[in-house]
Amino acid sequence: MSTEKEMRTLSRFLSLVLRHQPQEIGICLDDAGWTSIDELLSALHRHGRTVTRETLEQIVATSDKQRFCISDDGRQIRANQGHSVTVNLGYKPADPPEFLLHGTPDSAVAVIRREGLKKMQRHHVHLHENVNIAEAVGARRGTPVLLRIRAGEMAAAGFEFQVTPNRVWLTDHVPVQYIDFPESTRAESTMLTD
Repeated sequence: MSTEKEMRTLSRFLSLVLRHQPQEIGICLDDAGWTSIDELLSALHRHGRTVTRETLEQIVATSDKQRFCISDDGRQIRANQGHSVTVNLGYKPADPPEFLLHGTPDSAVAVIRREGLKKMQRHHVHLHENVNIAEAVGARRGTPVLLRIRAGEMAAAGFEFQVTPNRVWLTDHVPVQYIDFPESTRAESTMLTD
């Protein structure tokens, strides 16, 4: 059985190969982002990461953000969202709740105030219902700031939303007028006093 640290490291590596760089270990993703579990385990082994099917299933089941899913027939795996490689995950349009959250580092807020939220290298902007998850996302690269997104207003204006099995809401862009910002962030306050 792997330690918790080893499981986190392996989960991050799986995110890399299933979302961004499948070629890193010589696997291919189909148009919907799926790859064979048997091929994935063999490729991991060839690259010095011996992983059992049981360990892989444990990572899928215990991932704090439910990043991965296994197909109904148990033969394939894919990441639920966050791809920078071209995939069509097949999620249907969905009606979002009135408000969603986006966690971002405080250093990014000034740009977001000017340009809104953009998908950047990913396929979509990621939004959350859960405060703790949004805050954890924002904390990955600095002091987190929570932005409240008026998703209901966006949907009424014709913006399309999709929701993943792990409750991440996806949209192409969030214009500034639909974002509720905090008064100011630490980074912005520092810029004003410099």
